[in-house]
Amino acid sequence: MTVVDAHHHLWDLSVRDQDWIPEGSPIRRDFTVDDLTAEVTAAGVDRTVLVQTVTVAEETPEFLALADGHDLIAGVVGWTDLTRPDVADELARLRELPGGHLLKGIRHQVQGEPDPQWLLRPDVRRGLTAVADAGLVYDLVVLARQLPACVEAAGALPGLTFVLDHLGKPPIASGRPEPWARAVRALAAHPNTVCKLSGLVTEADPAGWTVEDLRPYADVVLDAFGPDRLMYGSDWPVCRLAGTTYGETLDIAREVAGEEDPRIFGGTAVRVYGL
Repeated sequence: MTVVDAHHHLWDLSVRDQDWIPEGSPIRRDFTVDDLTAEVTAAGVDRTVLVQTVTVAEETPEFLALADGHDLIAGVVGWTDLTRPDVADELARLRELPGGHLLKGIRHQVQGEPDPQWLLRPDVRRGLTAVADAGLVYDLVVLARQLPACVEAAGALPGLTFVLDHLGKPPIASGRPEPWARAVRALAAHPNTVCKLSGLVTEADPAGWTVEDLRPYADVVLDAFGPDRLMYGSDWPVCRLAGTTYGETLDIAREVAGEEDPRIFGGTAVRVYGL
């Protein structure tokens, strides 16, 4: 079975500061492709998808070139400004760059937008249409309160595949799954949606959590999306904020999934991202 990590990050602080990482954080250091290679080799992961970290135009070409030079990285989810009038031309330009064939999706930090309806703005919808026309998918990094807009966007754009990162940031630490669970089920009702089994550990109570605290939230997406529309992602190195290593994060996902389903741990990512 080919094991795919469909969501991880890399950064070099000498190239670009990651201003979202506070001083003193255990992840405020460089995480390179060599670091990644050591982790995935030890864990038995075969391929990965590198995901954007900052809303800076220069990052995506850098990631594409990096992926082009390392067979381990099978795809890139990059960033571009969806609201720019020439977004279709910009996506085409990115596809022509070194490694451009490895651009598989686009993501924006919607979680940081103060407008809960940001995804429904006309200029954003025009950008999302361009993403679909380019044959790319769109990764959703949102807070639970923004899920209703995701549901509406998925219904309005049936030709675009939406990939929900980190289960939509469920309130694991509070232990109260609603209204997150209802919104996730409403999103899953649209066949053009997929969910990443990722980011669970960083939404848990930092004072202490167990796998059993995570399981009810994993059960919701397992039931709502099913293994054909679920894909595993480590969210490495961000997972280290919860005190879990790369290998431990994979083991936790296997445990909450109940079995190592080849679709969740490889097949869905290969199909959806065209790896």
